[in-house]
Amino acid sequence: MLYSILRSIFRGVYATVIPWRVEGLENIPREGPLIICSNHINWADPTVVGSLVRHRRVYFMAKEELFNYIVLGNIVKRLGAFPVKRDSADLSTIKRALGLLKEGEFIGLFPEGTRSHTGQVGEALPGVALIALKSRAPVLPVAIKGSYLPFQRLKVRVGTPLNLERYHGEKARRELLAGMSREIMAEIRRLHAGI
Repeated sequence: MLYSILRSIFRGVYATVIPWRVEGLENIPREGPLIICSNHINWADPTVVGSLVRHRRVYFMAKEELFNYIVLGNIVKRLGAFPVKRDSADLSTIKRALGLLKEGEFIGLFPEGTRSHTGQVGEALPGVALIALKSRAPVLPVAIKGSYLPFQRLKVRVGTPLNLERYHGEKARRELLAGMSREIMAEIRRLHAGI
């Protein structure tokens, strides 16, 4: 209920106060599982990605520090987010993500692990590739560009789900995960350059 209410509010904000231009909504699958991967330019990026998907809840991986604040932590939990330790191999978070995908859910990840202060698309941490490899879920690339200031244009482009089937069944070697990560970020970078 809270998720649906906030999604409606943010969709209104992005239709009026911070007008967005969205391309590629037709590329969002109707059914799961799905890993939505976006570049990260602002703390509000999850509200954009969540607002793109009208028919499903998106479960976001969020930095664990957010859960340390009583009010904010409670709200974030009620929205379905789950914590990640950004400076370590957080196996409990990976298990949580894999469990959600196994149930056919949508999860939202920001592969860079932190916001870009230059607006450019950075490199991915290996976690997203590991989750994609283990779950075999499709990866949907999304690019966000622009400003979250009132009446400034925010641009969003949704790509087509990436075909990563050739990696299925492979062992999670460092080189393999690095290659998958580069492929995911290259597509986000391509989308970003085109808007």
